[in-house]
Amino acid sequence: MLLQFRVENHRSLRDEAALSLAAAPALGSDDRLLRSQAIPEPVLPAVAIYGANASGKTNVLHALGFMQEAVLDSHRTWDPDGGCPVEPFAFSARKDETSLYEVDLLLNEGRFRYGFVCGRERVEEEWLHAWPDGRKQTWFEREGEKLEFGRNFSGPNEAIRKLTRPNSLFLSAAAQNNHPHLMPIFRWFRMTQVDLTRRRSGHQIPLFWAELNSRQLSLFQGTEQDERAAVLELLRTSDTGIEDVRFEESERSTMGRFRGRPGRILLKHKSSSGDDAAAWLPLEAESSGTIALMELAPRLTRAFALGSLLCVDEVEASLHPMLALSLLRLFHDRRRNPLGAQLVFTTHDTNLLGTTLGEPALRRDQVWFTEKDQEGSTHLYPLTDFHPRKQENLERGYLQGRYGAVPFLGELPALTSDSPAAE
Repeated sequence: MLLQFRVENHRSLRDEAALSLAAAPALGSDDRLLRSQAIPEPVLPAVAIYGANASGKTNVLHALGFMQEAVLDSHRTWDPDGGCPVEPFAFSARKDETSLYEVDLLLNEGRFRYGFVCGRERVEEEWLHAWPDGRKQTWFEREGEKLEFGRNFSGPNEAIRKLTRPNSLFLSAAAQNNHPHLMPIFRWFRMTQVDLTRRRSGHQIPLFWAELNSRQLSLFQGTEQDERAAVLELLRTSDTGIEDVRFEESERSTMGRFRGRPGRILLKHKSSSGDDAAAWLPLEAESSGTIALMELAPRLTRAFALGSLLCVDEVEASLHPMLALSLLRLFHDRRRNPLGAQLVFTTHDTNLLGTTLGEPALRRDQVWFTEKDQEGSTHLYPLTDFHPRKQENLERGYLQGRYGAVPFLGELPALTSDSPAAE
């Protein structure tokens, strides 16, 4: 589980920002909260980030995605002479400074705090602290060319040190060499899903559908079969009318190629006249909401199957408000989410703040905001900073600007030459 993510000098996040998934003690406990043996305090299963367009909401997720990429790929695929592909704040002297990334994780093995600092040319710092028995241990610390290991950290450390390039992470190199103590942390990053795609077009359907629905690939067995069933169940219970999905090879497909095979995705729609009257329709004939759900469904089922973190930008894109609410409630349901999957998402959907759809979908400690200052720097802060009253209408307060993070609109310009403002 993710307890906290900290970032500094990444895109619009010029100054240090920290996103916490620790439940606020003042709000009490309820059956939505997650528990870990690593710490006594409960953890949030989901947090929402609100803010105006271009306020930096997406950049919070992008920063976590960059950290994931560095852990998974810096040793294996980054160009040895290419430096580090950092994206520092561009509008001040900070564009030439280093960027920081850190996660605080709760795993079965205990609590871990891992992070690193990158410049354009190399990794400047890297560290890993652990609490395997409740007491803090330093497993390794890196500063420039110097890499030191703690006495509690055993394994092929010296051999991996020699393999670690200036522009790659020690954790990345260690995982590629199966370091026994670091694999759980590496697996957390590998299981994490950071979805920054805009679900607008069927041309971006993931390869998942082609793989699980191509008869030639013979994947309908074991975990793949279970995953396919879980995705179809989500589609069936979401009032889409979809009963089944299949991949059909076709040389004349407009959907592109999947693993070298040209083809298209077809969806079976139920009919009140019986199965014989059911129709198989091409993906491009579906609504944008159905397409959005199809792209999101595999990510959701994988998160629940692995108990992993899912990050989604604009989770409500093309989805009905009730459906977005239902997806959020899946993470809150301990019966449906027994492994403690977590969701971090950006949104503009204020229904999740109010009571229009029933009881508020989010605790106050699950709501975060982003706001840009006059210098273009993003500030990330929680709703709990404002200490809202228990009965306060959060939706109204947000829209009225009580918590910031809303656009400041002047008079919109005329859009036609016939309007008085255009004369």
